Amino acid sequence: MNRFLLPVMLAAFFVIESVFVHLLPDGTFTSDRILVPRFLIIAIFFLTVYGNKQYGIIYGFVFGLLFDVFYTEILGIYLFLFPLMAYAVSKIMKVLQTNIVIVTIVSIIGVALLELGVYEMNFLIHRTDMNFPHFVSLRFLPTIILNLAFSIIAAYPLKRQFEKFAEHLTE
Repeated sequence: MNRFLLPVMLAAFFVIESVFVHLLPDGTFTSDRILVPRFLIIAIFFLTVYGNKQYGIIYGFVFGLLFDVFYTEILGIYLFLFPLMAYAVSKIMKVLQTNIVIVTIVSIIGVALLELGVYEMNFLIHRTDMNFPHFVSLRFLPTIILNLAFSIIAAYPLKRQFEKFAEHLTE
């Protein structure tokens, strides 16, 4: 694996997250549901499990900082949560089998915890006034379903790519 391919691939996921909803045809989602693509963190989870734990945490830190700088007004939420979630996934996967189905399920649980953490932080600092049941129905469940679909589609290609990266590191 080319040493520039990993940062370029993760940067592509970073950009795709921001333009994903704009690329969908108008009227695809006529309801007031909020879909939040978390493709980057899913890729970081797969990197952590199939590639290298240290790289997963480092890229979680770097892209968490970039995410905070570009998309939020508060530095620290994603800067803290991305590497923390990558570390948690690496610890969970030491107990569980490194099966692609298990990694996909753990990734979706990681996305769910990330969404809950971001919501709670925004609620604590009064950046949102949305109550929890409204958050679950409006944003949480649609986000989980979208990211589950992405995970199912991208799991095998991500696994293969990061296994090649791990082989490249051992050489």
